[in-house]
Amino acid sequence: MGCGKGDSMTDDILEDDFDEVVENVAHCSECNDYEEHEILKVKSVGSGRDLLLKCISCSAVTNLQIREPKSILVPFILTDGPNSTRVELDIDEDEMFNIGDVFEDSEMLWSINQIIDLKGRKKQSLIATDASVISALRTDMVRVKVTATRGEYSDSSSMLVEYGTKFTADTKIDYQGEVWRIRAIHTGAGRTLRGTVEAQDIKRIYLHEPPNLEHFEPRTPRERRQAWKEGRLGYNPNPEVPKEVTKKRVTPSNKRKKKRPRK
Repeated sequence: MGCGKGDSMTDDILEDDFDEVVENVAHCSECNDYEEHEILKVKSVGSGRDLLLKCISCSAVTNLQIREPKSILVPFILTDGPNSTRVELDIDEDEMFNIGDVFEDSEMLWSINQIIDLKGRKKQSLIATDASVISALRTDMVRVKVTATRGEYSDSSSMLVEYGTKFTADTKIDYQGEVWRIRAIHTGAGRTLRGTVEAQDIKRIYLHEPPNLEHFEPRTPRERRQAWKEGRLGYNPNPEVPKEVTKKRVTPSNKRKKKRPRK
């Protein structure tokens, strides 16, 4: 008997675990709920259909019209870095737009950052028919402004990077086939000489040409021995601090004191 009860309980649990699959669900005005319906007749109307339905629960018969939403042209301002383009996109009239929504156009991703209604007011969300213009920023790629300084000359341009790309101040990067050092990063709130900032939060990156390391390489045996002592040629567990560098990191002059003449 114990086994029989166990089997019965298992069957009950299994039955409860499976959801009933219901097809052709529509709202029934008589039941005031969504119920399964039997399709009695189908009539094509343009791109839509007219259905004659019978409720399985109460046998009430009703008509259901299915129509595809009409398309309307909605003005968009699409901004890709310094360039903005005004276009009109074909949108379903019942489409809802929200700040932060991401959509695809011309094989690029765009994020909505502003919605203006027909009265010129900014909205957080709006249906397509009530929108006068919607602004969006390119979000799959980000255009970062760059100022590269070599000696006394500076050149301004930009580079296209993936959204979320991180840049760290005082590190080296490859830019236009050359190695540069990130001197500072401007975030809009000011310049920072340290830290990491993502591309979409950067207003401008300032690059300086890194020093030519070959110029500082020791050449003579004496220079190489001294460089190793100071830890500049590989690992040295006890590097010597150069005599020219003081505790305050000030380089003193190389003037020698004159010897006093002997009396």
